[in-house]
Amino acid sequence: MVSRELECGSVADGELAVGCKHCTEGSKLVLFVTGRCTTGCKYCPVSLERKGKADTYANELKIMSDEEIIAEAEAMDATGTGITGGDPLQDFDLTLHYLEMVKDRFGPEHHVHLYTSTLDSEKVKRLRDAGLDEIRFHPREEKWMNFDTSELEKILKIDGLDVGLEVPALPEREKDLDSLLSRAFDAGISFANLNELEFSESNWDMMENQGYRPKDDISAAVEGSEEVALGLIEKHPGKRIHYCSSSFKDGIQLRRRLMRRAENTAKEYEVVTEDGTVLKGLVYADNVSEASEYLKNEFDVPDILIFADEERGRLETAPWVLQEIADELPYKCYIVEEYPTADRLEVERMPLGRS
Repeated sequence: MVSRELECGSVADGELAVGCKHCTEGSKLVLFVTGRCTTGCKYCPVSLERKGKADTYANELKIMSDEEIIAEAEAMDATGTGITGGDPLQDFDLTLHYLEMVKDRFGPEHHVHLYTSTLDSEKVKRLRDAGLDEIRFHPREEKWMNFDTSELEKILKIDGLDVGLEVPALPEREKDLDSLLSRAFDAGISFANLNELEFSESNWDMMENQGYRPKDDISAAVEGSEEVALGLIEKHPGKRIHYCSSSFKDGIQLRRRLMRRAENTAKEYEVVTEDGTVLKGLVYADNVSEASEYLKNEFDVPDILIFADEERGRLETAPWVLQEIADELPYKCYIVEEYPTADRLEVERMPLGRS
């Protein structure tokens, strides 16, 4: 099959892995099991908040219970789960527990894929028995040129498991990556993902010391990474190789996941934007109950379009309503834009009215 260009500069030769299809639709729950990892990749993009720590996150939510994972999956109507880290096999029992939990709750059709640097056929067999559908390996960088496929070949014999590679396209390492792909495909993997290398808060200084540079003024992507990935696709025609660009992850995968969550969780008085954020009106008052009655009685605002947040001293209401009446209110009024994530991170705030 001839390679084809996807959205935001991504390129694929052959059919995407099933896990990638769920990512593309924004329907994959990202289950970050642990920040612990012994691989020690110098380019690791995991945030400082998570790296090396035994904390679990479901999307952006730091979870304290199994129920929170299920609730986050339901909030975005997830059709699949991507188990990641760190290296989730560093806490194998917990990873196995979460895998069994989501399969039990959402059924066998709920697709689960997992990322790991650990090649361990015994552990992978147990994961497959628990329902794992797909696994992606990230071998240590120093092993790319002479990749030993003996353990991988054992894993490839496990029935019903889709096995692939997922590695960053490192500039000046095309020869090593070429060798890695050749050995892995010869062993029998079904797909490979090449990710555009990115700067992050946790790797920026190291990446600059290595001589890496951003490819432009508005991107965190590394100069030369894309060229390496596209060159490798050309060298391996007919193989299922997907180049995933930095802009594809943010502009397509993340935005669609946010949109999906917003559409499932937005209140009647909130507006979902085309970027997947949420708009709402805020009215701040010393007496929230009194302000609520004032909006209802003086401006005929229906109950369904008002939420009284006593704890934060404010009313939440429809932005289109507040824009109409703000000039007549004796309160501080704002239109706010938020991410529809569990923490409702505020993006922007615009004041309205006389106050």
